[in-house]
Amino acid sequence: MADVPAVEIVSAAAIHLMSAAAVKCGLAEDEDAAEHKDLDEARTLITALAGLVTAAAPALGHHHAAPLRDGLRSLQLAFREASLVPDAPGEGPGEKLTGPVYPRGAGR
Repeated sequence: MADVPAVEIVSAAAIHLMSAAAVKCGLAEDEDAAEHKDLDEARTLITALAGLVTAAAPALGHHHAAPLRDGLRSLQLAFREASLVPDAPGEGPGEKLTGPVYPRGAGR
């Protein structure tokens, strides 16, 4: 680990959080996807991801932070779509850290 740059460690941690959150949002690519869906768990993972991305972005630079922000936003939207009763704007997972997330084309 001593030789691994911080940006790679942060990116790897973010990817693990993204992957786990996607599974918990029911986005797994297998026939058991619905069985893995757990929005309470997804909320925790997405909020942790938002904290990591928000805190690390200034040090990562745009080149590394932009894809992480895009992945986070996609998960926030997927969570909103998977919820039977969607959170109010700004109340979804991680939105206290990132600001409200709206679907593309939706009014603010």
